[in-house]
Amino acid sequence: MVLMRKIVGSFTLVIIFAAGAAVCRAQGGFAVRGQSKAGEQDSRNRSVSTPAEDISGMYSFLKEGEFVQINLEKSAVSGYISRMGESDSDRGVFLDQFFDKAQIQGHDVSFTTKQLHNIWYEFKGKFERGPGKTKADDGYYVLRGTLKEFTLDENKKPVAHSREVEFKSLAQPDDSDVATTSKSKKPKD
Repeated sequence: MVLMRKIVGSFTLVIIFAAGAAVCRAQGGFAVRGQSKAGEQDSRNRSVSTPAEDISGMYSFLKEGEFVQINLEKSAVSGYISRMGESDSDRGVFLDQFFDKAQIQGHDVSFTTKQLHNIWYEFKGKFERGPGKTKADDGYYVLRGTLKEFTLDENKKPVAHSREVEFKSLAQPDDSDVATTSKSKKPKD
């Protein structure tokens, strides 16, 4: 009889703990005074970019065929530079250097790429409307600012080369062209 009570009592405790864990999981975890959940803390610490306009797209870079891709998302800016390699090991090969940090506030644009083959870039400038009439024209937006190219010297210390640059947006297909193209590709009856 005593053994039966211990088994029933243990089983009851297991059920109570399981029910408590299910309730906590449904509510998002245990609440601890003065602390928030990790996701809430991350979203408060992240600076949300507020661009004046959606400048997502491709922009010219330093040489013909090279470009900068900028992607505006709901709460972040991402992108990369696609450039031709210049060192002995990557000469003639296109390299994609993704943004490590990027921000657009109003018309101010800044980004820093990740290091690739001991080179990384930092851009700080502004965007403005260019001579293009629509986004389907080159130069609808223009990024103007300072580009710093960082390299590592033989002692692994960063060396910066700075220059003023102007990157023009590359033509994007007109939304009405895309809609017309997709309509024309419907199967015929």
